[in-house]
Amino acid sequence: MDTTAFGGRLVGVLGAVVFLTCSAQAFNVYVFADMEGCSGIAGSDQVSGARAEEGRRLMAEEINACIAGCFAAGATGVVVRDGHGSGMNVNAKSVDARARLVQGATPGVRFKDLEGAEALILLGYHAKALTSGAVLAHSYSSATIQGMWLNGREVGEIGVDAAIAAEHHVPVVMVAGDDKTVAEAQAWIPGVVTCETKRGTGPQSAELLPVDAAHRLITRQTEAALARRKTMPLTAVSYPATIRWDYLPPGSLRTYHPAFQPAANPKRVEKTGESVERLLLGKS
Repeated sequence: MDTTAFGGRLVGVLGAVVFLTCSAQAFNVYVFADMEGCSGIAGSDQVSGARAEEGRRLMAEEINACIAGCFAAGATGVVVRDGHGSGMNVNAKSVDARARLVQGATPGVRFKDLEGAEALILLGYHAKALTSGAVLAHSYSSATIQGMWLNGREVGEIGVDAAIAAEHHVPVVMVAGDDKTVAEAQAWIPGVVTCETKRGTGPQSAELLPVDAAHRLITRQTEAALARRKTMPLTAVSYPATIRWDYLPPGSLRTYHPAFQPAANPKRVEKTGESVERLLLGKS
């Protein structure tokens, strides 16, 4: 027997098996990154005030910790959506080059380029408006929205975004933020992996994990969450769906201002349709 030729064929066969196995396991991940829930952030001056540059840096560092977990879990592609405010927060040079960054406005679409992803991670999230003790709690707009309801259930960005992801057949596998954010995520997405990066003690205060420890936790929890991506159920929503918004009166304090008091008679708007995404973005 020509052992050299046999050995060459064996190596080729084993290489093909490894390639096919790796190809079968290849998957893409979508990371939607907000800022208020990032590790190291405890007040509004870090997200839109005098310390905003610090907030942008902390956001980029947290994104990179998540990206590291994605690739450690075997992901072959990662899309990161800069989802805070205008979507123009992090410096593209500061984000891990293995990921593709989406910035700026994406009219009519909550998660641009979500198609093809097997999992969605909600990073740096915050609790819904009026959540007691939560850091920077609000529901989409701290300046205009006092509260939201989805099919009669009070909801924030976590529940609505999980519903939108389900409309695209993508499960939310992990949510990161303060302890109140984690509790809200578990209530809306049973079985979701969570990552508690701080404990909220008020609308403008928190007990923070050391940032490096929080980053290690994010990487570890991301990897654990993605290992469960095939068994995570989609968030169930009954259709036609109804979203209700209670709007603040003009000139109101932001919902996370320490002196904020809920309006007794907020303006109420309710819409019903076959897509939560279209309802949210005003396309119904």
